[in-house]
Amino acid sequence: MRTISIFSSIHSKYNNLTNTEKKVADYVLENTRSVVYMSITDLADACDVGESSIFRFCKSLSYKGYQEFKIALAHSITVENEIPQLTDQILMDDTIEAVASKVLTTNVSALNETYNLIDIQKISEAIEYLINAERVLFFGVGSSLVTAMEAKIKFMRITNKTECLMDSHLQMMSAALMSNRDVAVVISYSGSTKDSIEVARKAKERGAKVISITRFEKSPLTSYSDLTLLCGANEGPLQGGSLSAKISQLYLLDILYVEYFKKTSEQSIINKETTASAVSEKLV
Repeated sequence: MRTISIFSSIHSKYNNLTNTEKKVADYVLENTRSVVYMSITDLADACDVGESSIFRFCKSLSYKGYQEFKIALAHSITVENEIPQLTDQILMDDTIEAVASKVLTTNVSALNETYNLIDIQKISEAIEYLINAERVLFFGVGSSLVTAMEAKIKFMRITNKTECLMDSHLQMMSAALMSNRDVAVVISYSGSTKDSIEVARKAKERGAKVISITRFEKSPLTSYSDLTLLCGANEGPLQGGSLSAKISQLYLLDILYVEYFKKTSEQSIINKETTASAVSEKLV
C-alpha cells in the first residue's frame, strides 16, 4: 500500500503532466470526494477529455489503471477513525446501535435513489423485450453474478426461458450463440468490468437486445446497451460487493419480475403454481 498521499503525488508531478492531464488533476483536486464514486466515463465527461486521457493521467501517477487510482484516492481522503472499506461514515468506535442505524440509512437511501432514477418508459420497453424474447440470459461477474443468479431463479418460477451461467468463459460462449430473438440482461455496478463489457459487446453483435443494470448512465457497458436501468447505491472502490448496491439491483429486478408476471399472468400463474408445487415436495 502506498504511504505517499495521492495529493502529494499530483502536486509533485503536476508540472510534468500534459495540458489535458492537468485538466484532470485540477478537477480531481477540486472534487475529490465525488471522483471516488465516478466512473471513468463520468470523469472524462466532467473534464471534457477522452477516457484515454484519464488512463494516461493515472499512468503518469504510476497507477496501473483508473480503479487503482480510485483506491488510492479513497485511502487519501479517509478521516481518522473511519473505515473506508465499509459503508460511508462508519467509525471504529461506533456502537452496534450506531452501526445498525447507519447501515439501515445507507440501504434505505440506495432504494430511494433507485426509485427516483426509475424511467417508466425504459421499464416498459424492458418488459416488452423480456416478454417477446425467446431466451433471457442474465450475466454478471463477482457479486453481480450472484445477483444475476437470483434473477434467474426468480424468473424461473414463472418461465422456462431464463439462463445464467457461472463461468465467464461459458458466459462468453453463450453470448456468441445469441440471436435477435434473445435478450441479455447484464448486471454490473461500475459498468467497467471487462468480462461484462465483452459479453454485452458480443450479444450486441449477434443482434440480441441488451439491458444493463448499472450505477452509471455513461460507462463502457452502456455503450453496448439498448436500455440502461440505473441503481442508486454509492459504492466506493474499497467497498466492492456492498449490500446496498445489491439491494438496489434486486429492487429493479423485482419490478421487472412483477410487471412481467402481470402482463403474462395467465401463463405465469400456472407456472408459478407448478413450480411451487414441485418445490413443496422437498419440504417436510
